[in-house]
Amino acid sequence: MDTENTNFHKARDKTEGHMKKEYDFSKGNRGAVIPQVGKTRITIYLDDAILKRFKAESERTGKGYQTLINDVLNSYLGLREKPLTAEMVRKIVREELSAQN
Repeated sequence: MDTENTNFHKARDKTEGHMKKEYDFSKGNRGAVIPQVGKTRITIYLDDAILKRFKAESERTGKGYQTLINDVLNSYLGLREKPLTAEMVRKIVREELSAQN
């Protein structure tokens, strides 16, 4: 072995496999490192079939299954605006035109 390689192995041997008997975690934080503003982590039990469908939809769309569940709940509760459809635009235009006459 050359000298550089030997020094590498000596340094590695000193750090690998040796743990302290005790570590101080008194200043450590539990949970996610980066807090999500406006979101709360919870534990929830869902039927297996429901979770399976959301995970399949996640694979199909590329969106995370938890995001999809959140979207459905927002929609169900009316917390998210409905997408603007062509029919809705027609209705708005008709109302505006009749208001001008």
